[in-house]
Amino acid sequence: MIKALLWDVDGTLLDFKAAESAAIRRLFGEFSLGECTDEMIRRYSAINEEFWQRLERNEITKQQVLIGRYEQFFAEIGAPVSLAVEFNRRYQVRLGDTIVLRDDSYSIVKSLRRRVRQYVVSNGTVIAQSRKLEGSGLGEMMDGVFLSEALGVEKPNKAFFDAVMERICPEAPEEVMIIGDSLTSDIRGGNNAGIKTCWYNPEGKTAPDEYKIDYVIADLHEIDSLLK
Repeated sequence: MIKALLWDVDGTLLDFKAAESAAIRRLFGEFSLGECTDEMIRRYSAINEEFWQRLERNEITKQQVLIGRYEQFFAEIGAPVSLAVEFNRRYQVRLGDTIVLRDDSYSIVKSLRRRVRQYVVSNGTVIAQSRKLEGSGLGEMMDGVFLSEALGVEKPNKAFFDAVMERICPEAPEEVMIIGDSLTSDIRGGNNAGIKTCWYNPEGKTAPDEYKIDYVIADLHEIDSLLK
């Protein structure tokens, strides 16, 4: 029986793309960088994803992700690369300005409170995630929040999940399930930890055979039936 849920935040409980786009567009204005086009947003998003995947493979550090993505992006669009550090600092704050729930996630988390323990597990920065969790109200609904920046290790590393399991103390790993949209971070992390995995896959993508996925859902409301 599943007694604890580990929730990913960006792309699962919250619409990260909406917050990302709004934050970058606003910062383009603050830094007088001119028009931020849809194509620029798409390119930045692709660069950002590449950097995070390199982090998940332990190829670079979190700091290299946060700054390096902007250095590459600015170099490509002809903006001053020297702005990368300050742009990222303000970006962490601006990410919390736009809150868009996925599938009415607040109500879903609230409805599950008396049935299972619920925790956040995220690679996002403490500043950004704290603002998102407070602004969405999701933080107060959780039994705990585990951020890689605070733990000193990233998903999908087993050490991240070892630290989480030590704190939540389940009787067995089979009682814990991670729910997330990322195969490389959430599902691989769950596999490394030996816990159940639920892939949030609203776009109907196909997963490589290398992943062990216990459940695939297209809507977060489906979690209720998985716990019955």
